Amino acid sequence: MPAIAPEDEVARICRELIRFDTSNYGGNEGPGERAAAEYVAGLLEEVGLQAEIFESAPGRASVVSRMTGLDPSAGALVVHGHLDVVPAQKDDWQVDPFSGEELDGLIWGRGAVDMKDMDAMILAVARHMARAGIRPKRDLIFAFFADEEAGGKYGARWAVDNRPELFDGATEAISEVGGFSATIGGKRAYMLQTAEKGIAWLKLAVNGRAGHGSQLNPDNAVTTLARAVGRIGAHQWPIELTETTRRFLDGVTELTGVEFDPDNPDILLKELGTVARFVGATLQNTSNPTVLKAGYKENVIPGLAEARIDARTLPGQDEQVLAKIRELAGEGVDISYIHQDSALEVPFAGNLVDAMVDSLTAEDPDAVVLPYTLSGGTDNKSLARLGITGYGFAPLRLPDELDFTGMFHGVDERVPVESLKFGTRVLGRLLATY
Repeated sequence: MPAIAPEDEVARICRELIRFDTSNYGGNEGPGERAAAEYVAGLLEEVGLQAEIFESAPGRASVVSRMTGLDPSAGALVVHGHLDVVPAQKDDWQVDPFSGEELDGLIWGRGAVDMKDMDAMILAVARHMARAGIRPKRDLIFAFFADEEAGGKYGARWAVDNRPELFDGATEAISEVGGFSATIGGKRAYMLQTAEKGIAWLKLAVNGRAGHGSQLNPDNAVTTLARAVGRIGAHQWPIELTETTRRFLDGVTELTGVEFDPDNPDILLKELGTVARFVGATLQNTSNPTVLKAGYKENVIPGLAEARIDARTLPGQDEQVLAKIRELAGEGVDISYIHQDSALEVPFAGNLVDAMVDSLTAEDPDAVVLPYTLSGGTDNKSLARLGITGYGFAPLRLPDELDFTGMFHGVDERVPVESLKFGTRVLGRLLATY
C-alpha cells in the first residue's frame, strides 16, 4: 500500500470526525459514539491494523488498536483521545457545528479543538506508519474513548475496570490539552501538560418543610440552599503553587522578566494573554456552583432544593477541599459526590518528556517548552489507576490571533489546517522514534 504523508489526510479525517454528532449530555444521554467508533475502526483496519470496538452501554462505544513494537521489554505507550463532545447550540454558531466546514484555512465544528483534532492526528500518523511499514520501538496502543466529557464512566473508566488487558504492558500515555503554542514575552512557548487538577462534582441537597408560598416558613429549603451556594461560590481559595505551576511561572518570568506576586497574580497572568484562562485557575482550588433545582410552582414552597458544585482540586487536597465546602455549606445541607477523580502530577523529566520536547523543537527550533497544570481533567485520570503515567501532548503551532483556549467548550470552535499538519509531523516523529 503506498505511503501517504499524514499531513495529506489529517484535515479530511478531522472534518469527517466532526460530522458525527457525538454530543454528550451526561447521564448516558445523547446519540453516543458508535457511528464515530465504526469510522475510526474502519480507518485503522483499512491499513491492516486490528481494531476492537467495545460498548459499555448501547451506543457508548470505544475503539482500541495495538501496533507491535520492536522491543518487547519497552513499556507500551497509550496514545488516546475521546470521541464524544460537549453539546452545541446551532443558533449560536456562525456555521453548523457538525458540518466540519473548512473556511479560510480553518476547520470549524464542535470537537475541532476538543478533541477530534488530536483524534485525526493520531489516526493520520497510525495509518502512515502502517502503510509505510514503520515499526515503533515499543508497542503503541491507540485508544479512542467514549464519555470523557462526563467523566469517563462509559469510556476510559469502564475500559480500565472491565478490559484492563487491553493496556497490558503500558507504562505511559499521551493525550489532549498539551503541546499547543502560545506567545509569551515575544517568544513561542509550547505548553506541555504534566499535571491536572482533581475533579469533585458535588450534589448539595436540602430538605425543608413544604407549604403554601404565602405562609411564614423558617424551614424553607430554597433559602437554606441559596445561602450555602452563595458562601461556596464567593469563597476565595488561597494561592497555593504546585511544583508544576511553580516551574511554569519561573519559565514565564525568564521569558518576560516579570516576577510572580502571590498577592497580585494578575500582574504576571496578563503576560500570558488568553492562556491565562487555563493557568489562572491552577493557582488555587476552585468551587463553582453550576446547577440549581427546586420547586415547581410560584406559590408552593418545595420540600427539597438541590444544587451542583464543580470543584477542582490541587494535588493532594481532595479531603481538605471537601471539608471546607462542608464548612461553608453549613448545617442542614447534605453533600455527596456525583463524580470524583484525584489530581495528577508527573515529572517534567524522563525519556518520554525528552522525546516530546525533541519532537517539538525539531519542527520549531527556536521555541521553548514549559510544563503546566491543566485546570480540567482528561482520561489520563482513569489510566492512572493502572499505574500509567499520563501527559497532555496534542501538538499544535497556533497563530497569535486565535483564541485557542477560549474555544474549549465554546462557540465557533475551529482549528487551523496548518496547525494540524504541524501536529502530525511532530506526533509522527515522536511515535516513530520513542
